[in-house]
Amino acid sequence: MFARITRYKMKPESRDAATELLNSLRDQIMGMPGMHNFVNVMNADGSGCVISVVENEESSDANAERVAALWSHFSEYLEAPPEAEGYDVIANWSN
Repeated sequence: MFARITRYKMKPESRDAATELLNSLRDQIMGMPGMHNFVNVMNADGSGCVISVVENEESSDANAERVAALWSHFSEYLEAPPEAEGYDVIANWSN
């Protein structure tokens, strides 16, 4: 498995609107090929990150255009473009 971790910073006062938009895009996000898990976390100051776990690095790379299109929906809420890094998953636990 492969994880893409994307750091972002939302503009002040945009958290509620961005969260509503995120929820409206759930099916598109979870419908990407190879998607296993999606976690989005955000602090009160608008800083946050997305952790997406996919089948492998190839499926992550193949989804890059779709991911960029999804992030474009948030352009009015973002202070700067999001920054992504990829990692091999060595553990993926849940209860």
